[in-house]
Amino acid sequence: MARWDKGSASSSIPEWFFEAVETEYTSHTVEVDECDVAYQRWGSPDKPALLFIHGMNAHAHWWDFIAPQFLDRYQAAAMNLTGMGDSDYRYEYNGDTFADEIKAVCDDCGFGNDVVLVAHSFGGIMAVRAANRHPDRFGALVLVDSGLRDPDEPMPDRPSMGGGRVKVYPDREAALGRFRLQPPQSCENAYILEYIARHSLMPVEGGGWAWKFDEDLLTSLVGADRQQEDYENLRLTLGLIYGADSELFTACSEQYMRSLVPQDFPAVALPDSQHHLFLDQPEAFVRALKDMLDQLA
Repeated sequence: MARWDKGSASSSIPEWFFEAVETEYTSHTVEVDECDVAYQRWGSPDKPALLFIHGMNAHAHWWDFIAPQFLDRYQAAAMNLTGMGDSDYRYEYNGDTFADEIKAVCDDCGFGNDVVLVAHSFGGIMAVRAANRHPDRFGALVLVDSGLRDPDEPMPDRPSMGGGRVKVYPDREAALGRFRLQPPQSCENAYILEYIARHSLMPVEGGGWAWKFDEDLLTSLVGADRQQEDYENLRLTLGLIYGADSELFTACSEQYMRSLVPQDFPAVALPDSQHHLFLDQPEAFVRALKDMLDQLA
């Protein structure tokens, strides 16, 4: 990746970040229900496997600065769910198909049944669905600020993620200036936001730039709601990492999850982080995930 940190801002971007995002990977696709699912791979195929799964309207490159930091002990892949990133768009999306996409990527990679899913937000909901739909396919699941909230816990007020007409920006720089996290939150690591934004854009036929997700995804998505029985039936070894300051997953959510999941599981509330915790505290997140993987092993 060409570095953009020329000049005075260079000292604010840590070297570990560039070492991670400049780690070589290979790009692949696998067909699921007549659509290509794109994913990328790092590392040696003779090591245990991790599959990283992004959240809503995100993509595999959200993990570029995280996944390579595990290659001393693991091989890794990061996938693009359909309708997002470099995967194909569908006329209609549903939870079972997303679950099948997760399995298909693991199969196409040749990952064994000990593969660990590391899944953020909406990706975690789909990973739980995959674990129920294919109960013998995966070894463990680490939910990242994802799960089931206590129904008595009020949801925070936040703007809708919307849908409808594709937003087209006249040039790339104008689009980069409009990049925002959803749900909205602050993030002090501007270099991470800029990296993700740069990988979130695609040129549009006829001119201009648009974000790499299907604007109709949310309005055409069916059967993807969180289901209490999915968690009650979860037999997969489970771990949980969430932002201590997250509005979407709280300590109350953790306790509710413990009342549903038929096993004890390790959980970490990562200090000084919100819903997008591995953007807020990337180094602390990597340490927490490494520790959790050791526990789950």
